[in-house]
Amino acid sequence: MSQPSIPKGTRDFSPEEMAKRNYIFDTIREVFKLYGFRQIETPAMENLSTLMGKYGEEGDKLLFKILNSGDYLKDLSNEELLEKNSTRLATKISEKGLRYDLTVPFARYVVMHRNEITFPFKRYQIQPVWRADRPQKGRYREFFQCDADIVGSDSLINEVELIQIADEVFSRFGIRVSIKLNNRKILSGIAEIIGEAEKITDITVAIDKLDKIGLEKVNEELASKGIPQKAIEQLQPIILLQGTNEEKLNTLKTVLKDSETGIQGVNELEYILNKLKIVGMRCELELDLTLARGLNYYTGAIIEVKALDVQIGSITGGGRYDNLTGIFGLSGVSGVGISFGADRIFDVLNQLDLYPKDSIQNTQVLFVNFGEKEEAHILPLILKMRQTGISTEIFPEAAKMKKQMSYADSNKIPYVAIVGENEINEHKITLKDMTSGEQKSLSLEECISILS
Repeated sequence: MSQPSIPKGTRDFSPEEMAKRNYIFDTIREVFKLYGFRQIETPAMENLSTLMGKYGEEGDKLLFKILNSGDYLKDLSNEELLEKNSTRLATKISEKGLRYDLTVPFARYVVMHRNEITFPFKRYQIQPVWRADRPQKGRYREFFQCDADIVGSDSLINEVELIQIADEVFSRFGIRVSIKLNNRKILSGIAEIIGEAEKITDITVAIDKLDKIGLEKVNEELASKGIPQKAIEQLQPIILLQGTNEEKLNTLKTVLKDSETGIQGVNELEYILNKLKIVGMRCELELDLTLARGLNYYTGAIIEVKALDVQIGSITGGGRYDNLTGIFGLSGVSGVGISFGADRIFDVLNQLDLYPKDSIQNTQVLFVNFGEKEEAHILPLILKMRQTGISTEIFPEAAKMKKQMSYADSNKIPYVAIVGENEINEHKITLKDMTSGEQKSLSLEECISILS
């Protein structure tokens, strides 16, 4: 019989790994709540009509589609089957798909529940998403996102606070990061001044790949999309813009002076950067014009976070998407959000060994089991320990001491409690420190004090 396996791009997580992941989720959740966000959940699957067309052509290809229930081929003609047009067939045999991100389902949620929502609405969501991507280091087909979004407010204070959230989260994790900023309006202004306004999507998708494929390949891709050589040459100094954030903004004010949209983008970024100066930032903040995040729905600020000490893709991203709910029939509801890639953060924390010791420790003390008489004595002691918040186990059977100690050692349980006949008579517990090997005879209250 062949060994069972899991799909490529997915992972199992051990108890220790889950403790680490819960540390990530709990840290992010705490920061979201500090800033007034409230939690919702949406289904793993959505109607394909909700998902298709929201992520651009490349995103549509990465949607996992779910076959219709029952005989999904019954309404197809022989001609359609013989044609083997997978795109056309998919629309007829699949009505649902796994969610690609949490933002589009959130927009759908807002539209469906608009009469129950008070605007501005601040929600956070921590759930898995799925992408039919090619698995590679740091890129998975199933992964968790931790999103915070605000809808119903045009204020750029929202962008400021989302960047503060990223700064706070990564400071708590101890990960050195660079928070990169751009604005879609600046990218539109650039496309406008080089005379290629209608090619904004092609331009942004290409320059977003600068880090991955290099300038030469980006220029080749631009040319392949029909962008003239003169326009590509005009793009070069803009793409490779150097200097401080203030110097870059001043240069852009000159370069984009004839583009109303471009100048609006510059002004928005300047506002955000000035407000962040007031509150102070611990993480590096960089204006990066190559940041385009090739998703069609960003309309203003674009945010991306890169780890500085690990070779991995972005670990957080977001931006403003003023027109997203309009796709679902609710216009005039502006939105902005940020998404933490929990799986990539997990990999970064592992590589840098940044988990606090107590975040991955589970059981604090194991009671050795000598038999029924001892069980009857120690079960009330265990109950009292648990009532004080101490994670406590009893070995489930009266096995050899070596086996019980080996269990504690394998599960990295720091203390073992021994209660035999002598301890029962003296109302004591022998507490063994599994790291030092030291043993002490203590009262229940003294044990609780040490373990707390």
